[in-house]
Amino acid sequence: MNISLIDLTKQYELIKEELHDSIEEVLKSGQFILGPNVKALEEEIAQYTGNKYGIGVANGTDALVLTLDALGIGPGDEVITSPFTFFASAECISRVGARPVFVDIDPLTYCMDVNQIEEKISERTKAIIPVHIFGQMVDMDPLLEIAKKYGLKVIEDACQAIGATYKGRPAGSIGDAGCFSFFPTKNLGGYGDGGMVVTSDDELNARIRLLRVHGSPKKYYHECLGYNSRLDEIQAAILRVKFKYLEKWNEARREKAALYTQAFKDLPLKTPYEAPYGRHVYHLYVLATSKRDELLSYLKQKGIGCGVYYPLPLHLQPAYKGLGYRRGDFPVAEELCEQALALPLYPELEKEEQQYIIQAVREFFERG
Repeated sequence: MNISLIDLTKQYELIKEELHDSIEEVLKSGQFILGPNVKALEEEIAQYTGNKYGIGVANGTDALVLTLDALGIGPGDEVITSPFTFFASAECISRVGARPVFVDIDPLTYCMDVNQIEEKISERTKAIIPVHIFGQMVDMDPLLEIAKKYGLKVIEDACQAIGATYKGRPAGSIGDAGCFSFFPTKNLGGYGDGGMVVTSDDELNARIRLLRVHGSPKKYYHECLGYNSRLDEIQAAILRVKFKYLEKWNEARREKAALYTQAFKDLPLKTPYEAPYGRHVYHLYVLATSKRDELLSYLKQKGIGCGVYYPLPLHLQPAYKGLGYRRGDFPVAEELCEQALALPLYPELEKEEQQYIIQAVREFFERG
């Protein structure tokens, strides 16, 4: 078999008529920027996540940048986040002129270790960005207690976690704001870039809406320096079609993840841990093994696509050499970067394909 790590074509085939109809309606309408589909999607995502507002922006990175900017975070400030995540989670901090400060991750959930946050807080700390990695949420209650104690803002990086919950509360509903990405491979993904900020804060909502259109409250009048960061109307129409299936698709991900975990329970590898406080939506199914590279090579020979998330932690990235971090500063994240491997997992993955993957993984370990 040849099995891709992520195959978006199967999903397209299942809903292509609805997608084509939605795109055609936009084309016929002649409204391509901040049109009715963007407005409707903003309302739908806001309601889904338990927020008053949704603000559609160009991508998940912009969602983070605009939120930081709207909160007044900038040069001289510090923001605490995880070193084990996609680069944008820290890049957004640097883009507004602030300094990212990292804390190591929990060895079970791979989310930031909330027990290490307080020791990293200084007089310059203004916010925390908890990253809900791979579809599982950070342990938010103790994090919120720390934020309240020190007067810090909390921005949920929920780019990989739409549909996840923490003690019944949706991702994006717990902090001052939540940020989502609609990159094509996400659980809810468009056919291009897209993102959204959700919040229940009236002032924050108004400020982000201002910033996303060049700081302009009305055409050709600019109150501040802003950005050109608007969710595209065609992408919004596509996302509205796909949003109807999100819960069904997330449940399919959970079922397939459970099948993997059951099949691998006796093997010398670490399967994803699902914290009892929440619902994991498995944006990625990531296992860990000291034989990661050998397993990766073996599965590729079998025609199975795999992915390494992430090969180098953020504190060791060349772009952050100036922060002064060294290897050994965050040992849990560093070790995971050497051991993590994502297997194919998406709602349309067929039973025969998954059994083939399971068999190949078992063969690798059983043959030594």
